[in-house]
Amino acid sequence: MSGVRENIAAKGVLAYNSETNRLELDGYELQRGESIEIHVLGSWIPGQIALDSGGWYLFTLDHVGIRLHSGLPARFCDSRRSLVTKNDSLQPSFTPPPYVLIVDDDPGLLDALPRTVSLRIPGIRIDIASSSTEALRLIHDNRYDAIISDIKMPGMDGFELLEQARKVRPEVPVLLITGHGEHDLAIRALRGGAYDYIPKPVDRDTLIAALLRAIQACQLRRRVEEQQLALEIHARSLELQVQQRTHELFEANATKDKVISLVSSDLKVPLARLKEMTQLIRRKLSNADVAELVSRGFADIESHLERTEELVQELLNTSRIDAGKFIVHRVRQNLVELCRTFLEEFCTEQNACVTCQFLGMELEADVDADRIAQVLRTLLSNACKHASKEAPITITLQQSGDEAIISIRNVRNVEGPGSGLYVARKIIERHEGHLEIQSFPHDRCAFFLILPLPADVPMAQQQASPMLPRTLAVWTLSEQLHEEASGTKPSQPPV
Repeated sequence: MSGVRENIAAKGVLAYNSETNRLELDGYELQRGESIEIHVLGSWIPGQIALDSGGWYLFTLDHVGIRLHSGLPARFCDSRRSLVTKNDSLQPSFTPPPYVLIVDDDPGLLDALPRTVSLRIPGIRIDIASSSTEALRLIHDNRYDAIISDIKMPGMDGFELLEQARKVRPEVPVLLITGHGEHDLAIRALRGGAYDYIPKPVDRDTLIAALLRAIQACQLRRRVEEQQLALEIHARSLELQVQQRTHELFEANATKDKVISLVSSDLKVPLARLKEMTQLIRRKLSNADVAELVSRGFADIESHLERTEELVQELLNTSRIDAGKFIVHRVRQNLVELCRTFLEEFCTEQNACVTCQFLGMELEADVDADRIAQVLRTLLSNACKHASKEAPITITLQQSGDEAIISIRNVRNVEGPGSGLYVARKIIERHEGHLEIQSFPHDRCAFFLILPLPADVPMAQQQASPMLPRTLAVWTLSEQLHEEASGTKPSQPPV
């Protein structure tokens, strides 16, 4: 049988055959009296195999019977280890290494107990105290896995120390040492909350067995508490994530509803106009001026189709913004030149007149030129229809501290914010700026595009007084006069 055992792996899993009432360790049949170790609660516990009417169990050094079952990790003990003698060394593994406190007023016992514990439990850390007062200070400062204390000590005895220790460290088990035959003290100790009692004279096997149980119980309790705390933190994190995702979903749904409402409102105007023009053309087909009527009608239809295309593009931009796919390519640009180029092109398309005043200075910012032009086009498209010599639109570019401000004044108010304004606001926000609207009497309003300036603005562009805005350029838009065919007439800068 011993030859068979030598070929067995040193570590395996128990298997119980109920038909033959056999207990095997990786195919090897175990016999009563054999020494093995089982892995329980993170530690290897040695003992001898025994059998009673209830089945197989492991009889440990501390005289505790642990029932054996299939699937339990187990291994054979070292052949040099004998569980039937008093010279055995119990070496369970702990993670982390245990940390205990021994309290006794007897110098001899205070020297012998740590030596015994250190020999039987390798890696253990031990603190000693010769009085309860010193022990309480150590308990406050350290996180022990177990405390061993004598009951009869001068001043504060072991019972009072037990009471104070449970207030400071309620999770730490306390073992009290009682005199031989003092059963009343033992019962009082257990009722007072002691984990176990050890009678004098102290038997080292009894002491080590009780101490191991206390350490295992304390470390297991702490692992459970840590896992519960980790679960609570994880559950809280999941709860916050759910709340955040729910909030984002509500915002997305609200934005979607708002966009649908805006676009639906904007689409009604060109579609209604297209319907009216179609009906008018059908009624006037019999007139003599059909060609001129059809020409004007189709021009009007083309204009409203272009507006419908713009609304569809705005809807697409809104969808991209909400989906986080709206890309802004920011590069260093001269805002004066950007606004001048756009306004010249825009007024040519709209057959409007623009006059400008340049003060000969530049203002650079990190912007997407195409997106800024899109914002200006959105804000000016409707306003340009109502511009006139009597009520011109003024565009001003200013620097105020570390911000650039493009203001569009004397704009006629329109009903509802419109999807285009929603997209324009989002574009400016992507530039880390913001769009403001201010209303005035007589159905007029002003737009303010506020953009941040880079930190490395050249010295020539810095303001002498950061508190006062500095004007760099002013443009004035009005309706085109018949005799003005050149499109733009920049005026001379004032002296």
